[in-house]
Amino acid sequence: QVQLVESGGGLVQAGGSLRLSCVASARTLGTDAMGWFRQAPGKERQFVASITWSGDNTNYDDSVKGRFSISIDNAKNTVYLQMNSLKAEDTAVYYCAVRRGWPSRRYEYWGQGTQVTVSS
Repeated sequence: QVQLVESGGGLVQAGGSLRLSCVASARTLGTDAMGWFRQAPGKERQFVASITWSGDNTNYDDSVKGRFSISIDNAKNTVYLQMNSLKAEDTAVYYCAVRRGWPSRRYEYWGQGTQVTVSS
C-alpha cells in the first residue's frame, strides 16, 4: 500500500506561481508513473500532468502546457508540479496519484489533495 501526501497549495493572485509536492511512502512494484489531477467544485476530476519514474516521459493536459512543469526526485520518492502564470480557472483541489504499469495503466493510489485557489 502506497501513501501519498501532497503539500504546497494555497491562495495566490492570478499570474502568480505555486509549487506542489507529493511524497510517496514507497515505490510499489508494478507501478510506472506518477500524475497530478485536479477537481474544481461541481466538476469532474481532470488529468493535469504525469511523469514516469525515470523522468524521461512527461505528459500535460493542453490547458496547462507551457505554464505547468512536472518533475520527479527519485531519491526522495517525490513528484513536483511547478505552476506558473496561474489563472482563476486553475482553482481546484489538486491530487497526486501513482499509476499501475502496462497493461492496466490505471491510477490506483491517491493522496488526500491540496487546495489551490487563484484570485483574479
